[in-house]
Amino acid sequence: MSRATALGAAAAAVAAAALAWWSLWHEPRSVRLRRLAIKPPRWPRALDGMTVAVVSDLHTGAPHVDARRVERIVERLDRESPDMVALLGDYADPEVALGHRVEPSEVARLLGRLRAPLGRFAVLGNHDWHAHGSAMPRALRAEGITVLENDALPVEAASAPLWVAGLADATTRTPRLDETLAVVPADATVLLLSHHPDLFPHAPARVSLTLAGHTHGAQVDLPVVRDKVTPSKHGARYTSGHQVEDGRHLFVSPGVGTSRFAIRFRARPEITLLRLDAE
Repeated sequence: MSRATALGAAAAAVAAAALAWWSLWHEPRSVRLRRLAIKPPRWPRALDGMTVAVVSDLHTGAPHVDARRVERIVERLDRESPDMVALLGDYADPEVALGHRVEPSEVARLLGRLRAPLGRFAVLGNHDWHAHGSAMPRALRAEGITVLENDALPVEAASAPLWVAGLADATTRTPRLDETLAVVPADATVLLLSHHPDLFPHAPARVSLTLAGHTHGAQVDLPVVRDKVTPSKHGARYTSGHQVEDGRHLFVSPGVGTSRFAIRFRARPEITLLRLDAE
């Protein structure tokens, strides 16, 4: 082997090791707090500046998300004093490669420490139903968290008419968007929670903002690859972030944990503090 060939092989090995370290260890553990301001349509002046902490896809039990990490996430968000908390599903997942089982009661106990004067609202994800069934919603409700499964409720403490609607998971259950919104007064502002973003195109204009998760930011966010691995019938259309279509607003959380394999590349895990401003 020539010297140049040997140096090239060594460089390739170092690059492969660095990539493996980054995607299998560093990035999946680097949970960031992102602050984002959004101006949803028809957002009332009385609710200008309202903050919503968004937590999605913890997948507790995955190699990089144990109970202690969830505890630190809760502590970090409580320091931000959000007005509302939106929990978007897939709270515990024993099926991630090299993962372990964490009971719904343990995850719910930690999430129950979140504090928000306008309420803590949750929907359920496909892994919640696959791995835990009714034990997950039961555990969340036992900690005082409002679980919405094709339900809508008024936020009594809000300074303007505000309702939070939550849909059933689109993979394992039957979301009923029209029935869920039918109980909401026509003049009320609506926040819609859905684990799966594929329901967003069906959200009517009266929904000021839809919050969703499920996609994990594709986990491996590379051109072409992201379109194949994002778990959506729309490909990479709703991979992550704030998007506007036909005047309707969507925010897709890239989530915290991982599904199937504990890898993230250019899809940093995130908890988000949304500030909702009037136009």
